Amino acid sequence: MKRTFAGLSALALATAFATSSAQAAEANLDCTMKFSLTGWSAIYKHAEGHGTITCENGKSMHVKIEAKGGGLTVGKTHIDNGTGKFTDVHKIEDVLGTYAQGEATAGAVKAGTAQVLTKGTVSLALAGAGEGVELGVSVGGFTISRAK
Repeated sequence: MKRTFAGLSALALATAFATSSAQAAEANLDCTMKFSLTGWSAIYKHAEGHGTITCENGKSMHVKIEAKGGGLTVGKTHIDNGTGKFTDVHKIEDVLGTYAQGEATAGAVKAGTAQVLTKGTVSLALAGAGEGVELGVSVGGFTISRAK
């Protein structure tokens, strides 16, 4: 009885490990995003934009982007031709949702951004350049939803 239980336990553990390894291996779909974003802040921060996400498997999706937060910020920004790279993606739909965001900014006239955001196991590295004036610290969410 003990041998049977030990054998079944080892089999269950091996199966769980194989499934976990297979899921980790499947999470290597490379997806990128091109986006534009316009925002303002006066204690409360709000930015909206749009973009297109493209994955290496040929699937793409037009998306709406919204960033909201609060903190000690003041300013206006506009980012054109921003880029994003997603990691740990199984399928294109994994990129949708709200990512945790925190940033410290200081910029005038020409502004730039570089951030890494997370949503569960999916991460998003953003980079972009634009124009605006902003000074402050904010914490909030960066939401990507399917465009209508």
